[in-house]
Amino acid sequence: MAEQVMLPDPVLPAAPNFDGWTCPLPLRDYPTIVMGHGGGGQLSGELIEHLFLPAFASPLVEGLTDSAVVTLGGARLAFSTDSFVVQPLFFPGGSIGDLAVNGTVNDLAMSGAQPAYLSCGFILEEGVELSVVGRIAKDLGTAAQRAGVVIATGDTKVVDSGHGDGVYINTAGIGLVREGVDIRPQRAAVGDVVIVSGMIGVHGIAIMSVREGISFGTEVVSDCAPLNGLVSAMLDVTLDLHVLRDPTRGGVATSLNEIAKSAGVGVELVEADLPIPETVANACSFLGLDPLYVANEGKLLAIVAREDAEEVLVAMRAHPLGTDAAIIGECVEDHPGMVVTRTTFGATRVVDTPIGEQLPRIC
Repeated sequence: MAEQVMLPDPVLPAAPNFDGWTCPLPLRDYPTIVMGHGGGGQLSGELIEHLFLPAFASPLVEGLTDSAVVTLGGARLAFSTDSFVVQPLFFPGGSIGDLAVNGTVNDLAMSGAQPAYLSCGFILEEGVELSVVGRIAKDLGTAAQRAGVVIATGDTKVVDSGHGDGVYINTAGIGLVREGVDIRPQRAAVGDVVIVSGMIGVHGIAIMSVREGISFGTEVVSDCAPLNGLVSAMLDVTLDLHVLRDPTRGGVATSLNEIAKSAGVGVELVEADLPIPETVANACSFLGLDPLYVANEGKLLAIVAREDAEEVLVAMRAHPLGTDAAIIGECVEDHPGMVVTRTTFGATRVVDTPIGEQLPRIC
C-alpha cells in the first residue's frame, strides 16, 4: 500500500476589505437620494411610484405623461413644469436659458398642445456674476419668442454661496389642446409604427464634450429646439397621433420602455434604421455609451397607426426640425412591456431601462 502523503493546509487569501468601496450602480434600497434618482431611469421611476404618487394621490399625475391635460372653463389645457440644473450653463447650441423654454414647450407639445404662456423661476447662487445671469435671461427671452410663447410671470430666489451651483431655473407652462386630440402612452397599439424626428444622442454628447473637455474631431452642437411647430404640422395630417414623447433623460430607450409598459405592448426597433450621427456614434464608442440612452432636447418619438405613418413622415420631413425623420420600429404583440432591437447581424438584444443615468446633469 502506498504511503499516504499529508499535504499542508492551504493558505487562504485574506478576506477583502470593502471599506471605502463604492458601487457604480446604487443599491435599490439606498436610504438617501443619489444622482441616479434624477436620471430618468429605474431609480427615478421607483422614487415617483413609491414616494411621490402615494403622497399626491392625484389621478392626473398617475398617467406619468409629459404634461397633464385638464379641462377648465370649457377649454382643454395642457399643463407642465420642469426644472433645469444643467452643467455647464452654456454649451454648443444653447444654454440653460434655451433649455428652460424648450424643455417645457416640448412637454406641452407632446400632449398635442399649442404652448401659450410660461412662468419662470430663477434660483441664483450668491456670487454668480450678473453678466452670466443677464446672458441666460436674454437667451431665455429669445427662445420664448422663437417658440411663440409669452413669459407671463416669474420669481427669483438667492441661496448661500456653495448651495446653488450657479443658476437653477424652473419653468411651468400652459397650452391649448386641439379638439379631438388624445395623445398618451396608453394608446400605443400592436401594429403601430415608431418614428423618430431626427438624429439622436446629440445633446448629451454636446454637454459631455464641453463638460469634460473632450474633442471628437468636430464640434458637437446640441439639438435644443422647440418642437411645437413640428407637432402642429403632424396634427395637420391627422389628429389621431397615438403617442408623442421627447426622449430627454434616458434617451430613446427609456422613453420607449415607459411607453411599452404603459400600453402593455412590445416595441421592436431595427438597429440599421436608427439615425445616429457619425460623431455621436464615435463619441459613444470612445466613452463606452449607447446612443439609445443618450439625451436629446430637440427630437421627438411618434407612435402612429401604420396607415397614417407615411403621410405623417412626409409632413415631418417637410419641417426644418424633421428633415431626418425615420421609421425605426413597430409595436408588437410579443414581449409586452419590453423593447428589443434587431441587430445588423440578425440577432435580437433587449434594450432595458437603465438604473440611473449615463450622463447626469444634462438638462
